[in-house]
Formats: sequence, C-alpha cells, structure tokens
Amino acid sequence: MRRTGKTARRSAATASAALALALGATACGGTTGPASGGELSGQTVTVAGVWTGGEQKNFKKVLDAFTAKTGAKTVFVPSGDNVSTFIGSKIEGGNAPDVVMVPQVGVLQQFAKAGWLLPLSDRAAGTAGSSLAPVWKDYGTVDGTYYGLYFKAAHKSTVWYAPDAFSQAGVSEPKSYADLLKAGRTLADSGRPAFAIAGEDGWTLTDWFENIYLSQAGPQKYDQLARHELKWTDDSVVKALTTLGDLFKDKQLVAGGAQSALGTDFPSSVEQVFGPEPKAGMVYEGDFVGGVAKDQFGRKLGEDAKFFPFPAVDGGTTPVVSGGDAAVVLKAGKNGKAGMRLLEFLAGSEAAEIWAGAGGFLSPNNKVSLTAYGDDTARSTAKSLVEAGDSVRFDMSDQAPAAFGGTKGAGEWKLLQDFLRDPSNPQGTAAELEAAAAKAYGN
Repeated sequence: MRRTGKTARRSAATASAALALALGATACGGTTGPASGGELSGQTVTVAGVWTGGEQKNFKKVLDAFTAKTGAKTVFVPSGDNVSTFIGSKIEGGNAPDVVMVPQVGVLQQFAKAGWLLPLSDRAAGTAGSSLAPVWKDYGTVDGTYYGLYFKAAHKSTVWYAPDAFSQAGVSEPKSYADLLKAGRTLADSGRPAFAIAGEDGWTLTDWFENIYLSQAGPQKYDQLARHELKWTDDSVVKALTTLGDLFKDKQLVAGGAQSALGTDFPSSVEQVFGPEPKAGMVYEGDFVGGVAKDQFGRKLGEDAKFFPFPAVDGGTTPVVSGGDAAVVLKAGKNGKAGMRLLEFLAGSEAAEIWAGAGGFLSPNNKVSLTAYGDDTARSTAKSLVEAGDSVRFDMSDQAPAAFGGTKGAGEWKLLQDFLRDPSNPQGTAAELEAAAAKAYGN
C-alpha cells in the first residue's frame, strides 16, 4: 500500500509494501541527469521511498519529467519497508534525503511531531486544495499544519476474481456481503474454494477487518477507532470480528483452510487465483492486485482478471478504504527549496498522468484525466476513488502507531493472524487488541 502503506505498508503499503514485494527485488537508487538550463540547474533533489521494481521504475519517469522541467538532478533512495527507522538513522547520520514518500499516516504524524518536516509551500497547498478532496488534506495535516501531499493512492475495497471460475459455478458479481459468502460457497461446490487469503502478511487481515468495520459500523465509529477514542472492546468491533470469524472458520471459503492461509503471502495469494494452477476463485485486496495479475501472470485486466467493489455488510454503505503515499520535505535535507519545488510539481496533474499512463498507479487528484490511465480497469478504480470524495477512509492500521498497526509479528497484525488460526473467541481477540492499542497509543 504496502503498502501499501502497511508495511511497517502499509502501503499503502499501503498499499505499497505489498505491491513492492510483488513487483520484485529492491532496485538500487538511480539518478536522472540535469537538463541543460532550467531554474534548478546544478541542484540535486534526493527522494526516499518504499518503491522497488516496477513502481520505482515508473516513479523515476515522473522524476525525469521534473528534471526536464527544472534542470534539477534527482536521486531515488530505496528506504526499505520501515520508513520511520530508515529516515531516523539518515537524519542522525547527517545524510537526510530532501523528500520522503511516506506510506503511513501514523509515520507522517510521527515525523511532524518530531519537528522533522517543512510545511507545504503556498503554491503546493493551493494546487492540492483545488484538486484533492478535503479528506486527503486532513490526512496530510498535523496539529493544523499541512505537511503531506498525497500523490499516490490505493483503492483497498476491490475483490478480484477469475471470470472462468464464476462462469463454471454459474455465479455473478455479488452486491452484498451475504451474497459474497453465498457465491463463495457455490464456487467451492463447483470445485474451487472461494478466497485465497494472504494470512502470512498480517496487513491483509487488517484490510479485511477495516472494510467490514467501515461498512457495518459507519465512518464516524471508524474515525473514533482509528484515533483510539473508541475502545477495541466496543460492541461494534466484536460484531465486525464475529462477521470476519464466520469467513475465517469456513473451509469452503478459505482456500486450504486457515493453516494454509497463514503460510500464504500476498504475491502467492494472487497466484492462487491468477497463476497457472488456480486454487481459489477470488482474492480480496487493493487495486494493485490487478498489476500483479497482469505483470506476473499475463492476465488481461477486464477479461480474465476482473474485480467488483467490496460489498456492503449488513445493509451498511459500500466501503471505500484507501491507502496512499504522501510526499513530505525534510528540514534536515540539504536542498529543501528544490525539494519543495518537486512537491509543487507532484501536486499538479502532469506528474500523476505520467505514472497513470505507465500503470500500477491511482491518483486521488480530481484534475487527472481518466484517459491518462492505460486500461478500463484502472480508469474505473480511479473514478471510484475520486468520486468517493470525503467518504474515503484511510487504511486504519496505517493511521495507528507502527507498534500497533504496522509491525510484523506484533500488535494488530499478529492478533488477527491468531484470530485467523482460531476465530472462536471474538470478545477475547477484541480484549487483546485493546490491550495492544492502549499500550501503543499511550492512552
């Protein structure tokens, strides 16, 4: 988002780490040379981010366009999944990058509170104000100051499926969560279990919970829980866990059962649906599933890899959970002025349209032309994200302190893995989540 911002991205990773992991090994930080002339000729902007593989390659196309426009040379430094630790060590060592692409709201808040960030320039803030729904400004603002420009987003409310499996089972795209489970059982009866679940990556389980919770409990409670103003022992949490537990304990719905799911990482979950030997009919995750299905398994989006929106639960609203990467400028960087000029460029539609054309990208910017996207699937997810406006909710675990919402083998990730293993006690799981949250939030 991962990433995902969910890594630590979660990603985004969100959405981004997941996508980063899926798209290959970490590439080395490269450079783009300066154009002759230009307002920033002779200057260098260093940018750190979680992106590897195809994502990094495509972001470098954006940086190349910035170079052509301004003359500034750019260097991309892969941060690894734990952005917080990486940047802390760089600042301590006197070698801080100028710009960081931050995949988690919680980390952005941490950087701002530590006094590490420069506020957005009036120009960057003004451009963003005219092209982003106010909710994106809210997620980039800490204590009334606007620091983080959301450049890349993930749509984490998409369920991906193999159309041939649906045809064979005689099922159509479900419109409600109850219909989703019914369709899943029909798929299983026809020989293919419903869902590939990436239980080895705890962040995917938090995404399952968040979609159910947002739809069932509503945006107001979602916001309260994200800020830990509502306890995880609240009835609304127990209800969402119970709903999720009904899925987890059903062997028709979880490909290979819980034990197999706990040994399945995100890329493998996509392979189980779209790879050469399919083991499931559906995989729930963000829009980035499409990129993996296409790039790694040669699927044609909209033909042999399709998606439908995560359906409404118990008569609630259809959820739109998002992740995203925000660009921030570090005070400790050697070239904050040129770094801010890069953010002003990223705030406009031109930068986003470059990556949109390359694929594997969604922009929350409503000025970005839908024709910039390379296929109908990307266009429809982008349209859905922009049209959701202020009803979009950022990935909850990416808003949490990393100790609770973004650490492998700890906090929410681990507790939901334990719950997948044994979903028989939602109240007990809620109590454990509350204890972990109280410790991490310090309240």
